[in-house]
Amino acid sequence: MFGDISYGGAALAGLVAFFTPCILPMVPFYLSYMAGISMAQLTGEGDIQPGAQRRLVVSALFFALGVTTIFGLLGLGATAAGQAFAQWRQELSWIAAAVIFVFGLHFLHVIRIPFLMREARMQSKADPSTIVGAYVMGLAFGFGWTACVGPVLASILMIAAMKDSLWQGGSLLITFGLGMTAPFVIAAVFAKPFLAFMARNRKYMPYVEKVMGVMLILFAVLIATGSVNTISNWLIETFPVFSNMG
Repeated sequence: MFGDISYGGAALAGLVAFFTPCILPMVPFYLSYMAGISMAQLTGEGDIQPGAQRRLVVSALFFALGVTTIFGLLGLGATAAGQAFAQWRQELSWIAAAVIFVFGLHFLHVIRIPFLMREARMQSKADPSTIVGAYVMGLAFGFGWTACVGPVLASILMIAAMKDSLWQGGSLLITFGLGMTAPFVIAAVFAKPFLAFMARNRKYMPYVEKVMGVMLILFAVLIATGSVNTISNWLIETFPVFSNMG
């Protein structure tokens, strides 16, 4: 699957999105909420109680599954729409490149797009410390278009719209979802070390946003010039190990 550079790009985009200033500061509160313990207990001295730790990890896994489910469904929808307008695929690729380029400028603060600064959330009344509650909470989060995730997710959806099959589009967005939620699960497993890492490196978060902007602009150029497959082929020829990852 990862022989196509767009999958690697989707995973990397999801990973970087997790570390953006919109998502990363929310992580401690989500961990506290799903573990059913206070922030003081989560960040204080001493280990997390085994029961709370186990509940936190299981909840984080099902939360990640809920988020990734939404992304996968969005990918299927984007590919279906793209296939319906297949005769205008070249024109749509130029439009996608232009939109992604603008999103990149937004992340670099060259321009600011007001509607991308808004955040939409869906609240869930389900208990997040249960498997079903954590999954529903993930579904709700998957529908939330934050200033950080919204532009990146929209960009990946545009790439999915140019895929040849529903499976490719869905798997592309699942890859993005896995890239974004895997660090969340890791944070749940190593909650206290992760929170300590966050406290030490909080000052670097704005730079992550700029990295995301550069990535989006580069991706836009690749799409506009039709170079995505060229670079994919170059990677496979230069690093044959990629050919075994499909």
